[in-house]
Amino acid sequence: MKFLSVTAFCLMVWSLLVCNQGAFATESSDYINAHNCDQVLDKGFYQICYDYSDKGAKYVAYTLDGKNVNARDIKKRPRFYPDRAIPSQYRTTSSDYTKNEFHADRGHLAPDASFDYSEQSLHSVYSMANIIPQYSLINRKTWVKAERFERQIATKLGRVSVINGVVYSASSKRMRKSGIAYPDAYWKMLYDNKGFERCFYYRNDSHEKIKGDKLKDHVVACKTLL
Repeated sequence: MKFLSVTAFCLMVWSLLVCNQGAFATESSDYINAHNCDQVLDKGFYQICYDYSDKGAKYVAYTLDGKNVNARDIKKRPRFYPDRAIPSQYRTTSSDYTKNEFHADRGHLAPDASFDYSEQSLHSVYSMANIIPQYSLINRKTWVKAERFERQIATKLGRVSVINGVVYSASSKRMRKSGIAYPDAYWKMLYDNKGFERCFYYRNDSHEKIKGDKLKDHVVACKTLL
């Protein structure tokens, strides 16, 4: 299979996403650390910054290898499972999401399609610690475009680092049954050590535009996410 050069790829995708924009310096430890997180979970393939009060992840970070994302496409998906490393009172289960009032999916932060190159990596992303409530149509129709883009960039550049952030507020609503906070928004940051950066921001709102939504509609300056 032939791939376009990085330059040709960037020009083809959209004019707003030029390949070099004077990247700022960042790394996952700027977000995932003892100051920001009630608990840091190392899942082997990615890391989670977990918040006890919100009963969900604040940040999830990983680095994708372009060879891995194209290595396999495991069709059979694992079952979601509670993460036993989290104290039981802050832990979530798959059933917490069943018939919830927000019409929210079990939304992956480290996405299954980016980790389906081995049974172990795929199983790891079905930890409920990696799951947040995402409005169903946004999860399936719009956010999925940012997930696809990270795999395209890993393929083109060979390797890309990703940080996914979740935006909670003091007024964030909660699921009645479980007390899980329903995020106001979430974002995805892609970067490497050669100057590439790209960031996307999504409101977790059922009134958001779905039909005609484009990935470029969600591009934001990465420095606004620090």
